[in-house]
Amino acid sequence: MVVIPAIDVKDGRCVRLRQGDMTEETVYSDDVASMARRWEKAGARIIHLVDLNGAVEGEPKNFQQIEAVRQAVGIEIQVGGGIRNLATVRRYVQAGVSRIVLGTSALTARAFLDEACREFPRRILLGLDARGGKVALKGWTSTSETTALDLLKELSGYPLGAVIYTDIARDGMLDGPNLPALAEITAYSAFPVIASGGISRIEDLKAVRSLGPQVVGAIVGKALYDGKLDYGAAVAALAQR
Repeated sequence: MVVIPAIDVKDGRCVRLRQGDMTEETVYSDDVASMARRWEKAGARIIHLVDLNGAVEGEPKNFQQIEAVRQAVGIEIQVGGGIRNLATVRRYVQAGVSRIVLGTSALTARAFLDEACREFPRRILLGLDARGGKVALKGWTSTSETTALDLLKELSGYPLGAVIYTDIARDGMLDGPNLPALAEITAYSAFPVIASGGISRIEDLKAVRSLGPQVVGAIVGKALYDGKLDYGAAVAALAQR
């Protein structure tokens, strides 16, 4: 299981939010590319980038910063936020992005998801963001009536690379992941699972890993930026069986 540093980009800066609230931000850097280099130097193999403005507005708003990250590091990057059409997917792929995360579109634009998966099999990831067990949309500003499990089952036949499961109530709160929900997602998922939300200690990472080999990654954000979790120590701890 790999530890994946998260870089959330809002108004061109690296920030973290509390439970996805765009008004509850903490700015960590004005230089997104420099932050990416920091995680690469620490040993990261992949970085998770989110265009927060794009997620809310439905189109990329921080492409320049994400492109700068791609040029600054030699490791893989995966990008989500505001990707609602095939032209945007192609733009990111042409810029060198390894994997594309689709959230809102997976529920509301199934034809687009079909096209993206057909053109880029296994490079499309499902961003499954849940509030109270139901799928959140548009940068978490609204919640659907579809449960996360139902959407996961609907998409079981798609050539997705992985599913990223985020419990919004845990995001940015440093209270630990929702292990029961993660266990349920893992049990029903036809794809590798990446955990996100609330991970703040090495013990949290070990607990997530204990859910089984299908859990291939854990995205960590606020705990790394606040110094509650050291990236190198986390990787070293997971290397011990």
